Amino acid sequence: MQAFYTDCFVLPLPPGHRFPMAKYAALRERVERKLPVVRLGLPHAAGDAELGLAHDPDYIDSVIRGTLNAADQRRLGLPWSPQLVERSRRSVGATIDACRAALVEGIAVTLAGGTHHAFRAHGAGFCVFNDSVVAARVMQAEGRARRIAVVDCDVHQGDGTASLTAKDSAVFTLSLHGANNYPPRKERSDLDVALHDGTGDEEYLATLDRALRELFQRFAPDLIIYLAGADPFRGDRMGRLALTKEGLAGRDRMVLAACRSRDVAVAVAMAGGYAEDVDDVVDIHFATVSEAARMWADNRGQATSFVAERSG
Repeated sequence: MQAFYTDCFVLPLPPGHRFPMAKYAALRERVERKLPVVRLGLPHAAGDAELGLAHDPDYIDSVIRGTLNAADQRRLGLPWSPQLVERSRRSVGATIDACRAALVEGIAVTLAGGTHHAFRAHGAGFCVFNDSVVAARVMQAEGRARRIAVVDCDVHQGDGTASLTAKDSAVFTLSLHGANNYPPRKERSDLDVALHDGTGDEEYLATLDRALRELFQRFAPDLIIYLAGADPFRGDRMGRLALTKEGLAGRDRMVLAACRSRDVAVAVAMAGGYAEDVDDVVDIHFATVSEAARMWADNRGQATSFVAERSG
């Protein structure tokens, strides 16, 4: 299975910043060490033409030139730097490359991505460019996929994704998120499922099962982009939900099995995760990659005895 990583493109952040930069290298190192079936690769840097399929040219230019005003930088939550531009391009490129690979092999992963708070003309919530929407547009422009669904299981609503695709009947957006969490003003996805604070494994999985059934009743995708956020975890500082690691692994199995049973290609992005202990975030993301790799191997009739430890 192909997986694309961006951890070598590091943002210079002030001490104590909430963005969990360290998780990306730790995840890639664990995948490299424990999942030999995964073929790791660097993604291309998304070009201006690709970004322009979803974003306003003036906004792209302001990011590249570093002319974002103070209010825009506060809304983004990240200080501007040349490294921010390069990492943002690579993060989008990783999702594009994962989509291309998934449409050939059935499933692929980006070890970053899920920047679903980026709108057409501004970034927000640590999201500069919207990787899912750019990737969907690129797949359509290249004739690789016509109908694409974004299944967003980050704990925060994919407001930027919903806004960017609001008038596009060829992209279906499903967002399963905390009702009382960021963003304070929600956009309208094709299917929004808002969960109350403290929702645990059983209720979450039952709700997700119903949502997936409704998605496939209403829409027949050629490709799914799955945002497998680690932030519904009960130990997440920004989550408010109460899922265990086992519950999150069950979530991944449910989404990937729904895609597999319908023979729909799926590109998996990691999205958010803000637990106090970064190892908890890495455990959850690693379990997601392990489940994707297991399904990739099953799809090819290969033995699945490779190591897929869910923690440590």
